[in-house]
Amino acid sequence: MNGELLVLSVRQGGHMESQSGLQMNAPKIFGRLVADGCDPKTAFVVIHPTSNFMAHYMFDPLQRRGRALLGLNTRYIANDTMLLMERAIQDLGAGIRELRGRGYDKIVLVGNSGGGALAAMYQDQAENLTIETTPDGRAIEIAPEDLPPIDGIALLCAHPGRAVTLREWIDAAVTDEADLLATDAGLDMYDPDNGPPYDADWLARYRDAQQARCDRLTDWVLARLDELARGGDAHPARDQAFVVNRTMADPRFLDLSLDANDRAAGTLWGDARTVNYAANNIGRFTTLRSFLSQWSPRTSRADGPDCLSRTSVPVLNVEYSADNAVFPSQVRAWGEAAEGRVTGHVLKGAPHYLHAHPHFIEEVADVLVEWADAL
Repeated sequence: MNGELLVLSVRQGGHMESQSGLQMNAPKIFGRLVADGCDPKTAFVVIHPTSNFMAHYMFDPLQRRGRALLGLNTRYIANDTMLLMERAIQDLGAGIRELRGRGYDKIVLVGNSGGGALAAMYQDQAENLTIETTPDGRAIEIAPEDLPPIDGIALLCAHPGRAVTLREWIDAAVTDEADLLATDAGLDMYDPDNGPPYDADWLARYRDAQQARCDRLTDWVLARLDELARGGDAHPARDQAFVVNRTMADPRFLDLSLDANDRAAGTLWGDARTVNYAANNIGRFTTLRSFLSQWSPRTSRADGPDCLSRTSVPVLNVEYSADNAVFPSQVRAWGEAAEGRVTGHVLKGAPHYLHAHPHFIEEVADVLVEWADAL
């Protein structure tokens, strides 16, 4: 694997954010910069809140086209249990600052999948810094120099954000948060009596029930934080880990007439019902404070299209038309948020993951370079 390993210092996080004393006392993030033989003034950056993008499929094709790429990780790589989106944008800023220091005049953020909302939130705050606390009210030190602005955002099959995704994927039929199996049969999308296909009235009730479950979780989190804070000297607890069961239940997984594209039924990880009951999935393991930052639709600041609407940079919006995780209405939401400065492109027949589809990877690389060169 070619390229340079970047080891970048970042601001310290919260108490027990990591079990590593080295990471807690002198936190570092890591990236891979492939720049040999490339334009010394233009760089792409690909990042995700938790996925390791140091081996992203765009490295080789961009290098062959003479364009540098930094695959950057946040401090939360492979572990989002205590993730704060406010810290994640600071980590991204450390990578942008490093590239600016190396003389890159044109920097494009590539928001692939969950990286889209992170990229949009980053540029939103880089252009107009408003964050002074995390969503739980704790002060967080973010300075303008932590967030150097970039020159463009390229969205590749980008979902609208972790909180939006949880609201749309969470199982509305759960009747007891402490019981994996507790189910309201009338709201169970996996009960054949309900569909697919899903009746419009049933679907409206289901979506309302998903929102209600998210609201109940947020209400409980806020109340629990207040309870812990009132504990005083009785106990030292100021945060708490908890589990959110069954978070893979979007009717669009089974009913292909909803938000129709070229996808097959199912999820990125296989059979939808099986994944819904799995021991690990989105939002499964979290803490109170992290839930408010990344998973709560009410309190998370990382709503991608909303953040993007407050930015001014050009946007490339690439739809993968056979994606079964990012749907056409979400792609449109990004486009509407950047109306007047967005370029759209459709990868006809492309699934969410392109590793087994080299012709799509080459097409994306061509589109990225052509668009970026025109900035």
